[in-house]
Amino acid sequence: MGDIITMTQIVKIFPPSLVALDQVSVNFREGEIHAIVGENGAGKSTLMKILYGMQPADSGEILIKGKPARFSDPGEAISSGIGMVHQEILLIPEYTIWQNVVLGIEPIKFPNHLDVKKAREFVRAKINEFHFNLDPDAKVADISVAARQKVEILKLLFRNVSVLIMDEPTSVLTPQEIPQLFTELKRLRDNGHTILFISHHLDEVLELSDRITVLRKGKWVGTLDAAKATKAGLAQMMVGREVIFESLRQPQEPGETVFEIEHLGYTDADKRMRLQEINLKVQAGEIVGIAGVEGNGQLELVNAIMGLVEPQTGCIRSSGVDITRLPILDKRRKVAFVSQDRANMGACIPAKITENVIMTHHRLGKRFTRAAGSVLDYRQAVAFTGEVRQMFDVQMTSGEAPFKSLSGGNQQKVILGRELMLEAPFILLDQPTRGLDVGSIEYVHRQIIAMRMNRRGMLLISADLEELFRLSDRLLVMHRGRIVANLRTEATNITEIGYLMLEGKAYEA
Repeated sequence: MGDIITMTQIVKIFPPSLVALDQVSVNFREGEIHAIVGENGAGKSTLMKILYGMQPADSGEILIKGKPARFSDPGEAISSGIGMVHQEILLIPEYTIWQNVVLGIEPIKFPNHLDVKKAREFVRAKINEFHFNLDPDAKVADISVAARQKVEILKLLFRNVSVLIMDEPTSVLTPQEIPQLFTELKRLRDNGHTILFISHHLDEVLELSDRITVLRKGKWVGTLDAAKATKAGLAQMMVGREVIFESLRQPQEPGETVFEIEHLGYTDADKRMRLQEINLKVQAGEIVGIAGVEGNGQLELVNAIMGLVEPQTGCIRSSGVDITRLPILDKRRKVAFVSQDRANMGACIPAKITENVIMTHHRLGKRFTRAAGSVLDYRQAVAFTGEVRQMFDVQMTSGEAPFKSLSGGNQQKVILGRELMLEAPFILLDQPTRGLDVGSIEYVHRQIIAMRMNRRGMLLISADLEELFRLSDRLLVMHRGRIVANLRTEATNITEIGYLMLEGKAYEA
């Protein structure tokens, strides 16, 4: 098939001088699945946002079926047959599937009334056409995340788009849901649709795509057939060096218990039981992983540990000290914490990098205060920033630059460095590599393993099962607010853990 989209010499510069795209040229063919990969800050999302009309290019040309096009907003892109499914699902939970799909282009009958019958019939016809197995009358609030993603795709197909842009389409899915999505995307491709997708998961890229484009630091590195690509080769193109994917964890006898939870229970303000009889232990030099479909109590567990919600029952201890109801600052003497939400919990985005590096440290240690005891010694803060920068390989111009100027990977390195250097005996890691590229993930993993070797105890919560298997000594599975399994990593597999995540019990043949 021929080219449906050609992007030539695309340049995008964000003030004052950040070159996000540097003369990038790439073509997308009709009826293909085309992956765009690269490190954080490589320009993947910027390129797709320019194509979708969310951002203007500074220079370059876009051809749609051979004709010049430049969209000023997504509405114009959709009218030209290009749609985008964002990582954040943008549906109205209280509406039904058909109401969400037709929203904005509702069929009307005289006088200015919604033609409900025709709308439902149109949506049902699209569902049947693409074999989406959805009930048009189901309320979005009552369907799974995977089904909601289908609804997002259905909204675009209802608008007759021929090109679907997907940003990290598997990030919200369980391992069991991913093959179904791939089947549906391949069916769309076979029907003539073009699928462009951004992903950090190279195994998925190799399985799903027909061609792959690699960007690095805003430049085009290459476009190659997926059949001729390898995971190691793609990673090297993305990062510019060899990347190691095997587990770095070496056998190690765990030590004394550094963290434990007994009989923890939490019911939210709506009287819904979120945590039930949670019992777990973490020993020195041990990484305990927690797997579970999102929404099964992981967030509530993190919030209970950190004092953001107060459990009704149970006890949380770190190094033998009951920290269940201690003030958060006192908890931080015993618990280092890497949050899944960099922007709202892990950092102050508008503040300087140095100010983010010394957070918590300036309250717990004497290094950053002058003799008077209450005035910040900024020279020490700058020196400490330099230490974190060197130790954790943070790519930055200066500690005086705003934190938001860093790429996602470098932001995470700052947060990880700050927390690991607290020297607390226990480290809580909540999705520590979410949204990072392969190079940054490898670096973060090395730092986590180094902490394990230094006899720190860690609780690792992750939606990435490969990450959990790569790092964890033991795996716990959460289902509906309970821990339903506690398994040695080498004694289980991804299939078993995935089944436990979905069913809450072991598979019975």
